[in-house]
Amino acid sequence: MNDEIMIIGALVVVSVGLIVYALWPARDAEEETVRRRMRGQRAAADQTGERKDGTLTAARQVLDKVAPYAIKPVMPRNDQEMSTLRDKLATAGLRGEQVVRNFLASKTIVGLFLALVALLAGWQGGYEPIKLFGLVAFAGGVGFMFPNLWLWIAVSQRTEKIRNGLPDSLDLLVVSVESGLGLDAGIQRVSDEMRNVHKELSEEMQIAVLETQMGVPRAEALENMARRSGVEEMKALVAVITQAEKFGTSVAKALRTQAETLRQKRRLKAEERAQKTTVKLMVPLVLFIFPSIFVVLVGPAALRIIATLGQGGPLSK
Repeated sequence: MNDEIMIIGALVVVSVGLIVYALWPARDAEEETVRRRMRGQRAAADQTGERKDGTLTAARQVLDKVAPYAIKPVMPRNDQEMSTLRDKLATAGLRGEQVVRNFLASKTIVGLFLALVALLAGWQGGYEPIKLFGLVAFAGGVGFMFPNLWLWIAVSQRTEKIRNGLPDSLDLLVVSVESGLGLDAGIQRVSDEMRNVHKELSEEMQIAVLETQMGVPRAEALENMARRSGVEEMKALVAVITQAEKFGTSVAKALRTQAETLRQKRRLKAEERAQKTTVKLMVPLVLFIFPSIFVVLVGPAALRIIATLGQGGPLSK
């Protein structure tokens, strides 16, 4: 039974790894993907997962063949759900025409795969039909929900990276604007400078600049950036910039005030995490440290008491 569990676990890891590898864009092609998408070259953007020699990976080939059939059971019921899913994938950093299709197909593929593995394992284990059906249903449900869990983790990690990089980027933007650069040029400069430090935030700024260069109003481009990032601090920053431009006030002063606010929020969050440390330490203390201390302190006395009671003598001499 242990061997079967190990085999099932290995198969699950391999299947999940292949699907994640097929969905995740290549690192060396992310910047080019953004540029191609903004230029409207959809055919080129669909080839994000291609290698430099132009051949698709084996995982992408299998997914492309199976996806049209696997997507039907999990297709969103209306355009609103489809738009919400696109926004979540964009917040996770996944863009392109085929990303939604691949994500929905992965839910069906992983669910059926785990259900099949559970069926084979239960059949070999001699389970009763009712238990076998419950095992297969549970495995299928876990496989069906696993892509959603993976997407939630990816979104959380990316938004946290953007949130952490926003104060530093905003300070640099304040310096750029106060030195004489326009807002668009300042955002472009910050995007270039932060490319190797805060890659996710730099990518969102780059998309906003490209949208502005294509004729999209600056306010709309910034709102799109805030919506894609999924960070409340970014939405507040965009609102401050929009209001400053609308009423004709100094953008540099508004950015400096917002930078100080973000810096204060980051400091307060760090203090909050520090205060929570004491409470979080109670769990390892109770489960691991206290039992060890109890054994060290009480162990010798307990052994002496047991030995004395075994000899039938008094507890102490």
